[in-house]
Amino acid sequence: MPTLSSTQSAAAGAEPADPSSMPPRGSWTSRLFTWLNDAEEPLWERPGPTRAQQRRDILGTVVFIMVALGMTVATKSFGLVIEGEQSWRGYVAVAGMIAPLAVRRRYPMITLLISSALFLGLAYVSPEASVQLPFQTAYFAAIYAAVAWARDRRWLWIAVALVLLEMAAWIVISFTISNAVAMFYGTDGPTGPLDPVLAYVLYTAVINLAYFGGAILVGRASWRGALQRARLADQAERIHAQADELARRAVVDERLRIARELHDVVAHHVSVIGVQAGAARRVLTRSPEVAEGALRTIEGASRDAVGEMRALLGVLRSETDAGRSGDSRAPEPGLADLDDLAEQHRRQGLRVTLTRVEAAPGDLDRVPPALGLSVYRCVQESLTNVVRHSTAGSASVTLRTGSSGGTADGGPTDSPAGAFVEVEVLDDGQPRGGTSGTGYGLRGVSERVSLHGGQAEIGPRLTGTGWRVRARFHLRDTTTNTESETR
Repeated sequence: MPTLSSTQSAAAGAEPADPSSMPPRGSWTSRLFTWLNDAEEPLWERPGPTRAQQRRDILGTVVFIMVALGMTVATKSFGLVIEGEQSWRGYVAVAGMIAPLAVRRRYPMITLLISSALFLGLAYVSPEASVQLPFQTAYFAAIYAAVAWARDRRWLWIAVALVLLEMAAWIVISFTISNAVAMFYGTDGPTGPLDPVLAYVLYTAVINLAYFGGAILVGRASWRGALQRARLADQAERIHAQADELARRAVVDERLRIARELHDVVAHHVSVIGVQAGAARRVLTRSPEVAEGALRTIEGASRDAVGEMRALLGVLRSETDAGRSGDSRAPEPGLADLDDLAEQHRRQGLRVTLTRVEAAPGDLDRVPPALGLSVYRCVQESLTNVVRHSTAGSASVTLRTGSSGGTADGGPTDSPAGAFVEVEVLDDGQPRGGTSGTGYGLRGVSERVSLHGGQAEIGPRLTGTGWRVRARFHLRDTTTNTESETR
């Protein structure tokens, strides 16, 4: 079980453990200290009660006093009295014994010391009250509160030793003040094999050991329960912080990956610009027509490069890609590679159906490489999730192009008008038990779509069973480029 961090312990009011304040290791005091507290966090301090808890303590004490006084009236009424004791003493003793419980959680050690003194002193004032249930229950609650709420655990074991001495003193009082042995004499006198005094000593010792020991055990269980809850809360907080960090890193890593892919895609346009610029320079004076064609190519390639860079780099974080220089520089996949991707998943046992629907012939061939790469990644992540997290044996991938006029085409409700390319992945399976993922993959899909200004719909299918991933990417208007090339 992980321990509380030093920051959390300080927040809870605990001070750093001082080895010099600990009992010598291996001694009986050390073993008692460890038993009362915790081996891993021996000096952990339980946070004090809230204001609401303090108010409940005061109210509960008042109610307890009223009930106890009523019980005292009842016992006197049916004859449980000691001859010669003044009646008022029993009421004062009961009320005085219960009163310190009002601050038992705010000042647990002080309450225990006061209650211990009252327990012995009031037993002399009113032996009649000292043997009643409310009187003894009040002391039980004081012992429990001290063990459960004491913040300085270094002194608690001393208080426990004092409680044991209290038990012995109580036995002495029973003999010297209330003459308790005589209460057990029948009309014919003792009939057991043991001496009456010895028998009563043993009998009283067992009862008091169970009484005092029970209060210590219950209080110890309460303190350890509070420590366990604090540890679990600290652990949950650290897990939550780690999950947030993992989610942040997942988004950053995905964006860095997009930036690397963008480099490869835009590099093609830049290379074309460089080659055509060199050709235009060489033939500019000898063949103006050829130079004009080269310049038109440069114009179109530069527009494509700038448009794609604005679409992807506009919202990327300024993160460096340190330590990734050894990554493979193979050509990035695109729409033409979807057949190979589907075949890879078929070999894994998933029946994949790939369908292409074009509004006009050649639409998919005119999709920019950067956009085609993002579509490929969305399909790749969606099919991977089907294999890992679904019971589906088949999946369908539909790639379509078209022109939307808002929402009339059945696209996302916030879909703007214009040409688009859309991919939809469907399966008919159920979630596979014990395979829930982190959700970062689907977050990466949404991230890619948003970088292109598109819309994504991810979730269970509205009809039937299965999961649905639908991503729509909007195409830039290429009319200007076409006109510039045909003039």
